[in-house]
Amino acid sequence: MKTASMLSLVASLLLAAPAPTPAQPLEGGLRIVVPYAPGGASDRAARLVADRLKDRLGTTVVVENRTGAGGRLAMQQLKATPAGQHVLVVVNPALMVVAPVVFRDIGYDAQRDFVPVSHVTNYDFAVAVGSAVPVREFNHLAAWLRANPEQANVGVPATGSLPHFFALMIGDSIGVKAQIIGYRGSAPAITDLMAGTIPVAVDTLDALLPHQSGGKLRILAMAGAKRSSTAPEIPTLRESGLDLVAIGWNAMFAPASMPKEIVQRIGVAIRDVMREKETRAKFEAASMEPVSATPDQTEKMLAAYRAQWEPVVRKSGFTQ
Repeated sequence: MKTASMLSLVASLLLAAPAPTPAQPLEGGLRIVVPYAPGGASDRAARLVADRLKDRLGTTVVVENRTGAGGRLAMQQLKATPAGQHVLVVVNPALMVVAPVVFRDIGYDAQRDFVPVSHVTNYDFAVAVGSAVPVREFNHLAAWLRANPEQANVGVPATGSLPHFFALMIGDSIGVKAQIIGYRGSAPAITDLMAGTIPVAVDTLDALLPHQSGGKLRILAMAGAKRSSTAPEIPTLRESGLDLVAIGWNAMFAPASMPKEIVQRIGVAIRDVMREKETRAKFEAASMEPVSATPDQTEKMLAAYRAQWEPVVRKSGFTQ
């Protein structure tokens, strides 16, 4: 009985004990750079991860927004980061898959200058209109744009982003030449959409969804293979008669100068953060699908995504 009581006491103490802190805290702190303005999917993902990562690494974790050139400016600045500095950058398909195909000189080599650390989210794209646009279904939007081609000004969070190419694909599919209006992030694009400066926007579902309840914009369709559990009332493009599907993702990358052991350590820490029930709930509440992945798993995901999307981007003929 004494042995059983002692085991019970030890188990209770272990359950009550706080999570262990790293034996060797990551010295010098960690910066997570978001190449876009605050308010978008990349920014929210970075801040949710940073909030928990500081405990896993035993150091300060600061999120920094650096805008410009559709995110490419931050990549250009970070590629030469000295090995002793701990810096991550939140990237999406625009920076790692699309830009290397589209731009003649992006100022960095996506495969040589950066290494994968952790895939953290998947997200859906969506099509929305401002409240002044007289349509409530995607089919109605297609008809309205064909009748008013001068209104086919489509806002996207960045020129050369996946929403940019998806907007071009949508335009081609409905027989309208879309005029792409690129912004420095989701927040300014959505602000102009709600103000009536642009009639249509293609952006991430999680960025658009919080603004729909106010009545200043309407989300007509989302681009996933199935409806989102966070907004089941919004039909897919396939349900609206357009056979198009697209998802995006956010992942953490490090400059290639970062030592491999540090990359692995941070990558595993982020993977563990993304396994936490509370963290996953926060991502889901923000309409993002949480993903937990090691550096190696992230590298494999990126290779598969490149194989899928690079031919699509090249086929568009868009270059800058």
